[in-house]
Amino acid sequence: MSVNKDIIIALDEGTTNAKAVAFDSHGRVIAQFSRALEIATPQEGWVEQSAELLLAASLEVISRAVAAVGAERVAALAISNQRETVVGWYRETGEAIAPALSWQCARTAAFCHMLREQGHEPQIKAVTGLPVAPLFSASKMRWLLDHTPDGLNRAKNGEICLGTVDSWLLWHLTQGQHFCCDYANASRTQLMNLHTADWDTDMLALFGIPRAALPVIKPSSGLFGYTAGLATLPDGIPVMAMIGDSHAALFAHGLGAAGCVKATYGTGTSVMAPVDSVACHVSNLATTVAWHDGEKLVYALEGNIPHTGDAVAWMADSTGLSERAPGELAQALNDLPRSVDSTLGVFFVPALTGMGAPWWDDKARGLIHGLSRGVKRAHLIRAALESITYQIADVITAMRAHHGFTLNTLLVDGGPTKNDWLMQYQADLLGCPVMRSDVAELSATGAALLARKALHKLTVAELQPFLPEHITYAPDLIRHHRL
Repeated sequence: MSVNKDIIIALDEGTTNAKAVAFDSHGRVIAQFSRALEIATPQEGWVEQSAELLLAASLEVISRAVAAVGAERVAALAISNQRETVVGWYRETGEAIAPALSWQCARTAAFCHMLREQGHEPQIKAVTGLPVAPLFSASKMRWLLDHTPDGLNRAKNGEICLGTVDSWLLWHLTQGQHFCCDYANASRTQLMNLHTADWDTDMLALFGIPRAALPVIKPSSGLFGYTAGLATLPDGIPVMAMIGDSHAALFAHGLGAAGCVKATYGTGTSVMAPVDSVACHVSNLATTVAWHDGEKLVYALEGNIPHTGDAVAWMADSTGLSERAPGELAQALNDLPRSVDSTLGVFFVPALTGMGAPWWDDKARGLIHGLSRGVKRAHLIRAALESITYQIADVITAMRAHHGFTLNTLLVDGGPTKNDWLMQYQADLLGCPVMRSDVAELSATGAALLARKALHKLTVAELQPFLPEHITYAPDLIRHHRL
């Protein structure tokens, strides 16, 4: 009796967790597994992760998901990944040349400052859509080559591979047979020309990155290769989608419908809105590829905020709250801000390694302002949570500078969105409804949808029945005008 291959397993390789989510033929979550990831900060402003542990955690959760549903039922794998984080590895052995340099890492701040001082930023922004900042991958790739013996020459000779996390995972899933990334991840490197959708010769020269070290760019939805040579996974499972996590979440919210604006709350926050043209530019935001669905490229405006969820975690740790069990901590973060009427004049600027959009100040550092004798832990926690909402509001204010941009509804996802107080405050501050997906793992959902599209040769419209429902937080307009 033949078994129907009806399961898509999506890996969501994030900053703090690797998760594998199994979706059935109706798009419902039927199993999921997670493993926590460690983050290292060896110096001030440096943030890195073990590339080997990222891979091991990813393989572990995928293998557990495959075992749970039965390998014979798995139709495809899909990957969503933390963006901008860079891994370098030796082509011959697959061994990482150094820890993965996190998207949060600011070790290349001086190099980026030099590029701005030399007047390169207008050209870089015009070609790649991205402002000059340590966030993006190109300067990290340059750093890796500069700190690897004979790195540049070995990269020129094709002996070293440089890629984002999706490329690193695909390489090892396919036993080194495929070295690829998708257009969305490529657009975050600061090396891809948005207008030609290919690696840009001028950017490669400016950052000193050999083309031979970079992956092939492919549509986000389509065949990337097949699993091979893994002890815990059968050979021959197709990888049918790869995409950055924030892009995947936007796709899952509404397939890129006009007027769709989403915020993915996590360690940091990505605020993203589809736009109809690559020619859309807002000076202090990024223009980026949202995805390539196998038929066409879709573009987006984006504001990246480096410290939201991790800023609240820092405040919880600093006030002794993080000693509680995870469930108790989440409840406390919901209850404490309700227990006080205000922050009692306290403001928290969570620039733990600088400020992202729309300020782009990598030298900024965190600040707690307005402390007085009456301030208690509840006021500090509320100030940390409010800082998330104000940063998102700043990005949306910048988006409004784009002609024709309107915000009717903010679509949200990510772990912190489970905090009902936070979502209501965000709605009140913006003065518009906030709609939270009833599926927590929206990045995995978006990747799975793109895999489903390629696997079954569906149109974007035919994916509509697979979209998750939303829970709405309506704004208190009286409170909105007071904030």
